[in-house]
Amino acid sequence: MSDSPVNLSASGPPTTVLPLDAPEIREALADALSLPGEQRRDAVAAVVAGAPRSSTAWAALGALARDDIEAYACFRVGYHRGLDLMRASGWRGTGYLRAGEPGNRGFLDSLVGLADTAARIGEDDEAERCRHFLVQLDPDTYHL
Repeated sequence: MSDSPVNLSASGPPTTVLPLDAPEIREALADALSLPGEQRRDAVAAVVAGAPRSSTAWAALGALARDDIEAYACFRVGYHRGLDLMRASGWRGTGYLRAGEPGNRGFLDSLVGLADTAARIGEDDEAERCRHFLVQLDPDTYHL
């Protein structure tokens, strides 16, 4: 065991907060999600088509997917769009992305969905990576 002191920062790792989608995207998504059944899925798909960079819209479409493969694809796109936004927002591969921040929810929902659907389709290593990433991003909310 080393006699060297461990220096702990009072502030801890940096926290990234993602911006919310534009108000018109949030409104269109809320309207789409208020529709019944298959109309809801089609309307959310239309929101995604008009706002393909929105992790929130991709996560919503993944949640409405017709099967696990479609869900996996939607959540994966939402995850990658979120990574792009994280990097543009200053995230450099480490630090927190807290679930309590509304702008972070789309990415985190995509990552949760990706973990769950990966497990369901037998992509166990992917599911495990996603779960570990969630814990790293917000250990107060996500646990292994």
